[in-house]
Amino acid sequence: MKPTFSKGGKLAFLGSTFDAFETFLFVPDTTTTKGAHIRDCNDMKRVMITVVIALLPALCFGFYNTGYQHFLMTGEQVGFWGTLWYGFLKTLPIIIASYVTGLAIEFGFAQVRGHEVNEGFLVTGLLIPMIMPVDVPIWMVVLATAFAVLFGKEVFGGTGMNVWNPALLARAFVFFAYTPSMSGETVWVADAATNAPDGFSGATALANMADKGTMGFDALDAFLGFIPGCIGETSTLAILIGAAILLFSGVASWKTMVSVFVGGLAMGLLFNAIGATPYMQIPAWQHLIVGGFAFGAVFMATDPVTSAQTEKGKYIYGFMTGAIAVMLRVINPAYPEGMMLSILFMNMLAPLIDYCVVEANIRHRKNRVKLAK
Repeated sequence: MKPTFSKGGKLAFLGSTFDAFETFLFVPDTTTTKGAHIRDCNDMKRVMITVVIALLPALCFGFYNTGYQHFLMTGEQVGFWGTLWYGFLKTLPIIIASYVTGLAIEFGFAQVRGHEVNEGFLVTGLLIPMIMPVDVPIWMVVLATAFAVLFGKEVFGGTGMNVWNPALLARAFVFFAYTPSMSGETVWVADAATNAPDGFSGATALANMADKGTMGFDALDAFLGFIPGCIGETSTLAILIGAAILLFSGVASWKTMVSVFVGGLAMGLLFNAIGATPYMQIPAWQHLIVGGFAFGAVFMATDPVTSAQTEKGKYIYGFMTGAIAVMLRVINPAYPEGMMLSILFMNMLAPLIDYCVVEANIRHRKNRVKLAK
């Protein structure tokens, strides 16, 4: 089949599309012919598939928790498999909408430019549904995905050239353009807007912190994930399993990941010491297990394209990301999920952080040369 899609073949204009499917199913047969190069068994697709595998524990728990929160609201008694199946069916359309929209744009741009199809959307297409409320309208997911791919990636040149994390850009688009669909007490539990009984509260732990100065949930339930929230963000345990996969495979940087948690904890302890408001008095460690903090630290802040590249820069980038996230939560409750804005802000500062680290290293080396003379 390959000659048909190669240069001179009848379907050569579909070469990028054929290449995408071929390299997804088989090991690429491309070889280097000149210059210095590193030979390795891993390519971009394998790295992205590893991230997808790391996301599966949080996604599968998200299926279950979606059904669990729904049936908890209605009071129905449904077994494990029934709960899981309900959550799967509720979440599947969001995942399909994300992948179909994003891949259609990716394939279209690749065909027009005559480039290979970028593999980055294998991960982005799954991240977008996982950071959305379960009751988000499908058309909003389509718009947000299109916005993220077009204005978050393609205008900068595609995967590897983007300034902001595309998945977070999609969430920010929905948050600012259609705020009611990303806030309140009815969007986090499936069908809560139509079937919720009187007195039911679908408020998230972050909303309770901002309004009442307390998490409102048992700490173990919050850690395990049996609380309202975005589809893939509620279970810190499942997210940590994914973190272990990323660290063991060497895909993500432990320096960035750990620094985010340290920065968030440090800012939380600072607010505990001030204690001016009930929100400031919330135990610092609780910030790490609610909302999108853990998910952002593991899967968003470690994005190799939009995070810091230098070794010292990773510590600075991670620490500031965690600290700013908690600061936004406490100082400005209008943005209860401070992790989103914190990472997007630090995405812009990452090149500056790397520049400062490199310049500092250059100055230190020049000083050592002067002392040696």
